[in-house]
Amino acid sequence: MAEAKLKKLLLEALKKCCCEGAFEIDEEFEIEILVPGIQAHGDFSTNAALIIAARCGKNPRDVANILSGHIDCNDPLIKKVSVAGPGFINFIINKECYLEVLHEIASAGERFGHVDIGKGGKLQVEFVSANPTGPLHIGHGRGAVYGDVLANVMSAVGYEVTREYYVNDAGNQIKTLGRSVFLRLKEISGKSIEFPENCYRGAYISEIAGELKSAFCEKIATMSEEEAIDFCGEYAGNKILSDIKRDLAETGVKHDLYFHENLLHTDAAVENVINFLRHKGHVYDEEGAIWFKSTAFGDDKDRVLRKADGSLTYFAADIAYHKNKFDRGFGRVIDIWGADHGGYVTRMKASVGAMGYNPENFDVVLIQLVNLVRDGHAVSMSTRSATYETLEDVRNEVGKDVCRYFFLMRSHNAQLDFDLELAKKETPDNPVFYIQYAHARISSVFRKAAELGYVLKDGERPDVSRLVLPEEMRIAGYLGLLPSVITECAKELEPHKLAFYLLELARIFQSYYSQGKKDERYRVLQDDRELAISKLYLLKNIQIVIRNSLKILGISAPETMERQGMDV
Repeated sequence: MAEAKLKKLLLEALKKCCCEGAFEIDEEFEIEILVPGIQAHGDFSTNAALIIAARCGKNPRDVANILSGHIDCNDPLIKKVSVAGPGFINFIINKECYLEVLHEIASAGERFGHVDIGKGGKLQVEFVSANPTGPLHIGHGRGAVYGDVLANVMSAVGYEVTREYYVNDAGNQIKTLGRSVFLRLKEISGKSIEFPENCYRGAYISEIAGELKSAFCEKIATMSEEEAIDFCGEYAGNKILSDIKRDLAETGVKHDLYFHENLLHTDAAVENVINFLRHKGHVYDEEGAIWFKSTAFGDDKDRVLRKADGSLTYFAADIAYHKNKFDRGFGRVIDIWGADHGGYVTRMKASVGAMGYNPENFDVVLIQLVNLVRDGHAVSMSTRSATYETLEDVRNEVGKDVCRYFFLMRSHNAQLDFDLELAKKETPDNPVFYIQYAHARISSVFRKAAELGYVLKDGERPDVSRLVLPEEMRIAGYLGLLPSVITECAKELEPHKLAFYLLELARIFQSYYSQGKKDERYRVLQDDRELAISKLYLLKNIQIVIRNSLKILGISAPETMERQGMDV
């Protein structure tokens, strides 16, 4: 790919500069190749000179001029090298070189786009981790799809990824769930109750109570109220967790492991980690409570691990859980939390450092809120009162593929408006159908080509020099960006960028293909068989990139589509 070749040329130029004493850079220096936001700036750019200048205390533009002067401009890849702005080095590529990437894509097939920056390192992604106290809502859905796609991305760049769900089944929330179900059980048994404000509402609580009444009424009658509440809580928690697993599976989300919080208590892991931190001098006693010296690791105040009444805090269990993660051999851990947990990040990073692990190997991603929009109006939602749209309801209304893509239509750092009316459209206005249509349209072209006897043979390398149209070279160049896009998604933890890339690719292809109705030069199925085969080869590569990208996004790549305004 062009980026890899450019990086090699830059590294060779950098070595020459260092040998001549122009500046010194350590061997770990990494050159980044960027695609300029403005096409007039060139095909590629690098900020290497700015980084070198900052490290060496030199003028960035002077460094850029020296570095660019040592680049081998006789390489067939490069048409022009220039220095711009404060010290960016811009490149214009010989367009014919773009076409060579088609052979690389065809050869790699379903592996195209994969790189090996992870080098097989063990990485854990913990996501969703919703309390088993009610159905998943669309906020959980956004985090679930983000986590699933991020895990796919990290696998694609060479990590050995484990997907994990932390089940919060020890604490007040399960006790509250049990009390909620128990009270509804009494209610449907004909007894008068007062339902507390802090209990869980919603039809699912009454449904679970009905199940308990049918199957365990006599057994529960022999229990004390406290025993009955615990029994109801355990039953309801297991039932809801089972429904959550099914819900996630139907959304295309999978986990390798469900880690139960109660194991940390039964195995004394929480007590052990407190003693571990005490031994390291990071814990102290004050006013009957046990405190963690989190201020020593950048937190704004110390945190309680065990309260004066003897009860453990959630934070204590979370420390134990993260020690467990690193002790299992994960070199890197990524937690995906809701935006309301932002204040929790610093103390968790502090605990990771206190336990002797590198906080740089612990990332927390905060997922911003989702606003569900129906008929142009935001839907009011409240978790406690269960007045919210469930993930299941939304998925059933718009479909799995649309649901997944729409959750990735904006960065996780920004709030998302999930427009149900747009999501339900089966027209080019809907980006999901637009992308899938591009894939299906190419399949249709291949079916028509087969009828004419134009068939690409396995391993065939057609003459790509026949592809002389500027749009064809642009498409080839854009296809070659997939590895760098996936790499950027992994480094920045921003998988939505792959969704953006894929939509733009679909637009470029559709524009190119549509021109064939007006200009015979753009028609794929030409009378000139050799030219037709070359164009089919281009389409084959487009389809490979679309399919590979959709696979990472967890979205299907249909061969045919029969939807409103999009028949193929």
